[in-house]
Amino acid sequence: MKFLTTNFLKCSVQACDTSNDNFPLSYDGSKCQLEQDESIEFNPEFLVNILDRVEWSAILQVAADLGNTSLPPNKPIFEDKNSLNEDDMAILRDLHILLIQTSIVEGEMKCKNCGHTYYIKNSIPNLLLPPHLA
Repeated sequence: MKFLTTNFLKCSVQACDTSNDNFPLSYDGSKCQLEQDESIEFNPEFLVNILDRVEWSAILQVAADLGNTSLPPNKPIFEDKNSLNEDDMAILRDLHILLIQTSIVEGEMKCKNCGHTYYIKNSIPNLLLPPHLA
């Protein structure tokens, strides 16, 4: 599961729909196995466009859960998307490595509201609920 995917997952338990604690899910960094796929081509245009759609505070929280506290506290903003300078490209390359190349291969995600644990096996998050929680 790509790191970027963590920004789009929330608890599936119906009772959690009314809570603000169902997103983002929390990750136990000691139980998560991360892997980087360096074969994925760098695409700055995609990153600039996707940054407009991500919840930056959730990115920061998940990154911290997984041991990365080096991200800037504020979402990077690129004023002129057609002429990115060297500093912009360096930031985008770092974000590419984190959001696109980094995958959670094995691990656990937990809802902060209800405490339900979702497992990640072979890079696939299992979001199916047992019948008593559906």
